[in-house]
Amino acid sequence: MHAVFLDSQTFSPSLDLSALNQVVSKLDLHPTTTPEQVLQHCSNAEIILSNKVVLDSSTLQQLPHLKLICITATGYNNVDIAAARDLGIAVTNVSEYAKSSVAQYVFAQLLAYYSQIEDHNNNTRNGQWQKSETFCLHGKGSNELAGKSIGIIGYGALGSKVATIARAFDMQVLIAERPNATTIRTGRIAFKELIAQADIISLHCPQSVETENLFNAETFKQMKNSALLINTARGALINNHDLLSALNDNQLACAILDVLEQEPPPKDHILLAAQSPKLKITAHIAWASQQAQQSLLNLVADNISAFQQNKRTNRID
Repeated sequence: MHAVFLDSQTFSPSLDLSALNQVVSKLDLHPTTTPEQVLQHCSNAEIILSNKVVLDSSTLQQLPHLKLICITATGYNNVDIAAARDLGIAVTNVSEYAKSSVAQYVFAQLLAYYSQIEDHNNNTRNGQWQKSETFCLHGKGSNELAGKSIGIIGYGALGSKVATIARAFDMQVLIAERPNATTIRTGRIAFKELIAQADIISLHCPQSVETENLFNAETFKQMKNSALLINTARGALINNHDLLSALNDNQLACAILDVLEQEPPPKDHILLAAQSPKLKITAHIAWASQQAQQSLLNLVADNISAFQQNKRTNRID
């Protein structure tokens, strides 16, 4: 089967593609694909691999050879699933490949923040320790994770991995029930209670109508003013204007974001333009350890192989 990868540049160039090449007769790699190029790149494709390229109903109707869409991610809002189903096109995704990578990112950021690692490195680099009258230069000090409460919003593979590591640090793990839920499941607490109690809130829930702007002015008012918010899920979970106001008004101590509502963001994005010392932003890389990326591509190859054997592995439709 002839396969086309529409946005291979979303992966590191050093990855091994042998698993994919073994299950297709031909694999065309396009670093990026604009909306205007989709039909040209896919005209003869039986399989499309896409991370973020949009495949809408109009496009799918013009691809008569297409049999399978492999989304090289967990989220599938870039594909019109209903249209694919009507046209008899199978759609697959992948999940759980990045739980170690995301959890490592979360704690790398938390440790850097609470241990003030960069400040202590700078004190030596700038000659401050060498001038000290005692053996220890405290600088900005440090705080332990032990004893702190971490609230987890979204308790799937990623959230549960973060919880496991948090317990190893002797942290108190709070698992949120869905907002506005009428009953609380065993082992969880009400969303509003978690917001008020947590020292750290880590977001791992999907973006949906219910979760867009979940963290807004009202939410920030309910949080501890010493709390830290870290988002490795989706940018639209947070209202940017309200977040910036909360940071400026000392309603929130720090926000660490690996995602924004538009990616890549415009140069004048409100959060990037603010250059707030309380705000740390990285370029959607929490998922992207070399190991996680390789695992993802291998899982895509498994999905293709399963499809060829008439198995419904990781099928969305």
